[in-house]
Amino acid sequence: MLRILTALALVACTAHAQASAPSLKLGPPAPFSFDTVIAQARALAAKPYEASKVRASETLEKIDYDAHWQIRFKPTETIFVSPDAPVQFFHPGRYFKDPVQLYKVVGEEAHEVLFSPDAFEMPADSPARALPDDIGFAGFRIMRADLKTDWISYLGASYFRTDGQSHQYGQSSRGLAIDTGLATPEEFPRFSAFWLAPPEKDGQTIVIYALLNSPSVTGAYKMALTNKDGTGQIIDVDSRLFFRKSVERLGIAPLTSMYWYSETNRATALDWRPEVHDTDGLAIVAGNGERIWRPLNNPVTVRTSTFSTPDVKGFGLAQRDRDFANYQDDGVFYDKRPSVWIEPLRPFGAGAVQLVEIPTDDEIFDNIVAYWTPAEMPEAGSELSLAYRMTWADRHPTPENGSRVVATRVGQGGVPGQPRPKDQIKVVIDFEGPAIKDLTQNSGVKPVVELSTGEPSNAYALPIVGTGRWRLVFDARAPEHDPVEARVYLRRGADVISETWLGQLTHDLVTR
Repeated sequence: MLRILTALALVACTAHAQASAPSLKLGPPAPFSFDTVIAQARALAAKPYEASKVRASETLEKIDYDAHWQIRFKPTETIFVSPDAPVQFFHPGRYFKDPVQLYKVVGEEAHEVLFSPDAFEMPADSPARALPDDIGFAGFRIMRADLKTDWISYLGASYFRTDGQSHQYGQSSRGLAIDTGLATPEEFPRFSAFWLAPPEKDGQTIVIYALLNSPSVTGAYKMALTNKDGTGQIIDVDSRLFFRKSVERLGIAPLTSMYWYSETNRATALDWRPEVHDTDGLAIVAGNGERIWRPLNNPVTVRTSTFSTPDVKGFGLAQRDRDFANYQDDGVFYDKRPSVWIEPLRPFGAGAVQLVEIPTDDEIFDNIVAYWTPAEMPEAGSELSLAYRMTWADRHPTPENGSRVVATRVGQGGVPGQPRPKDQIKVVIDFEGPAIKDLTQNSGVKPVVELSTGEPSNAYALPIVGTGRWRLVFDARAPEHDPVEARVYLRRGADVISETWLGQLTHDLVTR
C-alpha cells in the first residue's frame, strides 16, 4: 500500500476545541457491551459476505491526496470520550471510500456519531461539497490535550498506528492479515464499526471496540489503550474471530513496515541518505526463551520466512538504529520511528512467526509484514479467541541481560590484496550488552556460525576498541538465487551470551 495514503492521518489541527459538538449529533441510545460486538460478529459470520456499499464513488474519486488534505476537521467539533481522549474524524476520499460507523459509549449505552459535512472546513471548490450529507466517516484519530497532534489513528481497512515514544509515525498494525505474500490476491479485512468508550481502569486512556468483516472472517475486538508521553503506548487486544470459510494463510497481530536499505545492503540503493527504513529487523523471543534477531532484507523476489516456535513469548519489528547520523533525514526522522512488540496475554499455542519481504525501490511502499500464524489453519465455521499486548516504544520491552545485535553489514568476501572469490560474501555482526561489555579478547568468547549449506570461513569475534561492543566476522559462499540460511551467536564456555542472529545470505545483498 502506498505510504502516502497513511500520511493523511498526520494532518494537524492548530486551534483549541470546546467540549461541545454543535454540528455532530448523537443518535438514540442502544444497550452496549463487548458481548454486543461478539454477538454481531457471530451473526454476521452466519450470513453470506456483503461488501460495504460505496456511494458517490465518482465524486469520492475526485478527492485525491491534495483535495483530501484541504478538508480539515473543525476543532470545535471534537468529541471527548473522556477528559484524556479527544476524538476527531476523517473525511472520506479517493483512498478511503468505505464508510465506518462510529459510536460514543456512555455507561452501558452506545450513541452513533452522525456524520455532518458542517463538521469540516473545505475550500469553496472542493469536490467534497457535492457528496451526500450523510456520506459517513472514513475513520478517526485521538488527539493530545492541545489538539495540535494525534497519537493514534484508525484509517483504511483494519489499519491503525501510533506515534510511539518519540512522537513520529512509522510502522502500522492491522486487525488481521489473510493470504499475505501468496500468489493469490491478499484479502484485507476491514473494521466496519467502532465503539469509543471511556477507560475501565486507572492509567488507561480509552477503550475501543471494533467489528471486523471480510469474505473469510468476522471478528469482535476490544482494544484498551494507554498513552503515556515519553514512554509510548500500550494496547491490550482481546479478539474473537468467526470464520465463514477456510483460510490458506492467517496472520495474527500483523505489523506492516517499510525497509528499503540500511548498512546491510547499502550497495543496492542509489540515494543520498545512508539508510532509509522504518524498521531494520524482526525480534522474536521463542517459547524456549531463545532470543532471535533477523535483520530485514529487500529481496529481488517476494520471500516468506517462517520461524516455528510453539507458545511464542513475543515478537515485533524494531527500529534499533536510532542515530540520526545514520539517516540524515530531518524531514521524516527515520531515527524516531517506533518499534512494536507483540506479547501474548493468553498462550498462542502451536504456530510460527512469519516474515514477508517484498522488493521495493522506493520508500513510499510498505514492503515488510510480520505476524504470528497458527500451526493449523481455521476451517469454515471455526472460532478463535486471542489476546495480546502491543507496546509501541523506541525499544522492545525485552530482557536487557545478555547482548543484542546492533548492526549487520555485508561486503565482498575474501582477504584484501588477494584474489576475491566471486561467490563469497563477508558478514560482520556487532553485539552490545551487559554480558559482553567488560570481556576481553582473553575471556574465551567464541563465535558460533551455522550454515544451511557449506561451511563458514575466517570466522572470529573480537571486542571493538573503545566501545564495549563485540564484532563477529565470517565469510560464506552464497548462491545467486536460493539463500543460505545462517544462524550465528556468541558463546563463552557452555553459555550463550548473545541473542541468535538469523540471516539469509545471497549475492543480491551486495549486487543488484
